[in-house]
Amino acid sequence: QVQLVESGGGLVQAGGSLRLSCVASGRTLSSYAMGWFRQAPGKVREFVAAISWNGGMTYYADSVKGRFTISRDNAKNTVYLQMNSLKPEDTAVYYCARKVSSSYYYTTSYDYWGQGTQVTVSS
Repeated sequence: QVQLVESGGGLVQAGGSLRLSCVASGRTLSSYAMGWFRQAPGKVREFVAAISWNGGMTYYADSVKGRFTISRDNAKNTVYLQMNSLKPEDTAVYYCARKVSSSYYYTTSYDYWGQGTQVTVSS
């Protein structure tokens, strides 16, 4: 059993920054790619970013490319999402998840999910 706990969300003005963390317990994440998704009210959950098991490869949604950076520290069993130049349209609940299937971009490729952390960007 794996438990993922996100933290670091909050209220920030447009143009500001936040750093999200996702800490795993129960089993090590070092063998797995990890992803961040987000879900705004009334919208489907969408891919934000993903990182390979060793951090060598990263993937981003076009909407966040150049503003967000995903990273990981396997020694701490933690994945991060640094979010800069935030926009009101980034407002959502952000989730981290463990990837177990081939595609990085689909929710169905991930098995364990955290409870989410709210990010609100004011204009």
